[in-house]
Amino acid sequence: MRIVVIGGTGHIGTYLVPELVRLGHEVVVLSRGERTPYQDSGAWRQVELQQADRQAEDAAGTFGQRVRELHADVVIDLICFTEQSAKQLAEALQGEVGHLLHCGTIWVHGPSATVPTPEDAPRKPFGDYGIAKAAIERYLLAKAHRDGLPVTIVHPGHISGPGWTPINPAGHLDLGVFKKLAEGAELALPNLGLETVQHVHAADVAGVFLAALANRSVAIGESFHAVADGAMTLRGYAEGVASYFGQEANLTFLPWDKWTKTVSEGDAAATWDHIAHSPHCSMEKAARLLGFRPRYSALETTQDALGWLVANDKL
Repeated sequence: MRIVVIGGTGHIGTYLVPELVRLGHEVVVLSRGERTPYQDSGAWRQVELQQADRQAEDAAGTFGQRVRELHADVVIDLICFTEQSAKQLAEALQGEVGHLLHCGTIWVHGPSATVPTPEDAPRKPFGDYGIAKAAIERYLLAKAHRDGLPVTIVHPGHISGPGWTPINPAGHLDLGVFKKLAEGAELALPNLGLETVQHVHAADVAGVFLAALANRSVAIGESFHAVADGAMTLRGYAEGVASYFGQEANLTFLPWDKWTKTVSEGDAAATWDHIAHSPHCSMEKAARLLGFRPRYSALETTQDALGWLVANDKL
């Protein structure tokens, strides 16, 4: 098939695009051209790369038509962040594409209630990102059920892997947290460290997209999670990282208002976003309908990222 991947040089595309090539598809990647894939692969030599500024083309009302004129059998949209952007693409592709796959987020759920959370749980998103992504999902699924748009939505958790810094056991991105755990130094966690995060390896997110593509008849009109099986508590995550570095975790716990005084305002905001969600989403639907099971556990995912950080003198 001829497959267009929008935003295909980032986290997910690093794994997804070479696999699409390996499967024999003709692949066109639309990208701003500001990023190269995190891992080199000879498959990229067979990919047609086109530079595109989606935000500017959306504003001009030309992006949907541009994608339509590529005459793809499948379009995989990895970088759609507003309902208006989704509408422009969906309307342009209606009746012109065999399958549209959209990348959402588990943030559409809002705070976890029943866990593990299934895809059909009531949506209670908060924060600009989660609210916008939930609106996109609502629009696309309504269009699928009303107008027959052949769309599938994949909702990743905290995407991680070699090439970038994962969310740390304190719920933010400061590498100093990993350094403390590697050295056996004391690390303060908020509350009792029992809130959760749910990482997913970028290779497994790519795997859900591939499974949906291979099972089009049951995937169309559906949403699927893309997370590791099981979430980690902040405490359990910290202990797992310390063990990876051959240490015992030296943890202390502080009430939220006291803990925020130990970190920057930005780190505190990031942590609050993660622990207020405390996601723990189910992968049962992907296993049942798509035959997909994640290869990496949440801890294995972060350990793979940590290995890269150490090997590249980032940590």
